[in-house]
Amino acid sequence: MLVLCLGVLVSGCAVPSGPVTGPSTASAGAPTSAYATFAEVAGRVEPVAERICRSETRGVNCDFQIVIDRRANQPPNAFQSLTESGRPVLTVTSTLIADMQNPDELAFVMSHEAAHHIQGHLARQQENAAAGAVIFAGLATLTGGTQADVQSALELGAAVGARSYSKEFELEADSLGTVIAYNAGYDPLLGAAYFQRLPDPGNRFLGTHPPNAARVEVVKLTLGRL
Repeated sequence: MLVLCLGVLVSGCAVPSGPVTGPSTASAGAPTSAYATFAEVAGRVEPVAERICRSETRGVNCDFQIVIDRRANQPPNAFQSLTESGRPVLTVTSTLIADMQNPDELAFVMSHEAAHHIQGHLARQQENAAAGAVIFAGLATLTGGTQADVQSALELGAAVGARSYSKEFELEADSLGTVIAYNAGYDPLLGAAYFQRLPDPGNRFLGTHPPNAARVEVVKLTLGRL
């Protein structure tokens, strides 16, 4: 699981490695006006993200699909995933949409998730997980571990490897997300104010998200260059 974007509440934003399904049609808490805002923001962010994706990558599918997970029992969350054909999907839960205070926050979330795809973070994190699994399993084998020990070491190594550069990935996505949101006509700094309403993850060892202040600072620096 690649942990992404906002550091929402305690669990962050998870990216499934397999295909995703369409959003559920179950009712959710966001009002109708919030869905209208979502449609407007998505309509402005998507073409900008696709244009930047094409200019910054080669051989990457840049045909973004932005969808809503309408299940009311899902926590506020947003994540990037790929379909079986490799199309990038940006999923935002209805509970997160309801939690947004303005279009700029929603635009920054979408832009941040699009940036993860453009920068290849999902593939890079999978590579890190595989490398960590090999190293830990190898150490367990060399020290005479049982098959169960090796399996446990493999799983632990994959988890450690996947988290190795997650903070850097978040800051990279914050920076490129700032560019996308800005070019879509939104205020990234106002959008990043959402961080101030979240628990600060601080700078924990093997944490998945950088401190909120560091993320806001990246947005300020990137916006200053723009």
